[in-house]
Amino acid sequence: MKRYVNLAVTVAAVAATVLPALAGGPRAWWVLPLAVLSSVPVLWRDRALVAVAVVVGVATTVSAALGAPPLLPVGPLVCLYTFAARSSLPIRLLGLVLTAAGLVVSLLHPHPDVEVLRYLSVAYLFAYALGTSTRARRTQATALAERDRRVAGERAAAVLRERARIAHDLHDILTHAVGVMIVQAEAGPLLVRPHPDRADATFATIAATGRDAVVQLRRAVGGLREPADHPLDQPGLAHLTALVARVRATGLDAVLTVASGPAETVDGARPTPPAGQAGVVLVEPPADVGVAAYRIVQESLTNVVRHAGAASVRVLLTASARELTVSITDDGHGGRVAGAEGPGYGILGMRERAQACGGTLHAGPAADGHGFTVTATLPMRAPAVA
Repeated sequence: MKRYVNLAVTVAAVAATVLPALAGGPRAWWVLPLAVLSSVPVLWRDRALVAVAVVVGVATTVSAALGAPPLLPVGPLVCLYTFAARSSLPIRLLGLVLTAAGLVVSLLHPHPDVEVLRYLSVAYLFAYALGTSTRARRTQATALAERDRRVAGERAAAVLRERARIAHDLHDILTHAVGVMIVQAEAGPLLVRPHPDRADATFATIAATGRDAVVQLRRAVGGLREPADHPLDQPGLAHLTALVARVRATGLDAVLTVASGPAETVDGARPTPPAGQAGVVLVEPPADVGVAAYRIVQESLTNVVRHAGAASVRVLLTASARELTVSITDDGHGGRVAGAEGPGYGILGMRERAQACGGTLHAGPAADGHGFTVTATLPMRAPAVA
């Protein structure tokens, strides 16, 4: 398409320059060659614009200086338009200088003609303005295309992040619920006859865990149907007490402890006590941090119940004005957690959750060599938006 447009422009330039030279009656021998040189090279302006402009401009200037100016110098006008529409700033300035010099020489030598100079100056200014407008539209179209590409990339990345988040939620919910239910189901038959009351409590815990898992699964899957900006009802710090209580019902000595400095407000957040921790004040973190803390504790407790062979586990929340530290320590045979041996995504998923909200996570044997510790440090301030 571009080739045909270029050819049409060249034909028009040749017709506007050569035909008047042929129709003007007997003329000097040099009129027709100069008319051809001032129009035909326009065909190659895309390949060598400066060279074409020099040839066309010199031919037009010489023709005008010898007394046979064309009615309208179409070739130089097309070259000037191309300078303005496609060239860089230095090349555009060069084109302006060459055009102005040729125009002045053509119309002031051998006889000054101010009226023609004014007429052609307007034509050259119009050609340059038209080329500048074309370049501006092309630049705008390129910017819009780049913006659309960037927006499409951001949307695709957001979809991948949401898929990863839902996958993490489903993994955490199912592994925790199924792990607790398996432990309780295995212990239930052993307690039916010697301890019927404890057996009833065990089966009640299984039912409660299953109901809670169904509710959380509905919330997680509901995120696939809700608008992207719709706030999801996700568990947070206030739900940790119930989570630890369910784990304690499996027979594991599970304890939740909250430590906090003096009550203070961070970016307008009001200090609120977690459920079940009366008298202990903890600054409420951003929503994503609360969800991440809950899921990290949930996954860690699931690993303890299913893999650690521990008798006790301690969950410690330590808050300051800048960060929330979550530590889960058990007294089992450290190292045997999901993701630490064989295929598994437990620790990897917890680390990704911590990093997603600007925090860090470390997992490894406890400091005293007995048991395993997972420690997550999460920011108490929402990340700044650039």
